[in-house]
Amino acid sequence: MKFSKFIVTLVILLNVGFTVAVLYAFLRVGSEPTALISAWFCFTTIELWALAGIKKREIETQNDKEEIQ
Repeated sequence: MKFSKFIVTLVILLNVGFTVAVLYAFLRVGSEPTALISAWFCFTTIELWALAGIKKREIETQNDKEEIQ
């Protein structure tokens, strides 16, 4: 449980940092890296969905074990 909370917090902080960096780069250069932005948020979203799927399976497995006993 602690590991998944750490990962979720880390992803949120990395997304905030990435957003700040992209905004700074946009102010300096005047253009945005659209492909990089899409790829980054797609990657972090997939990571969070995968973590949620793992957690869901763990909970279902625990529930199944409790029903058997």
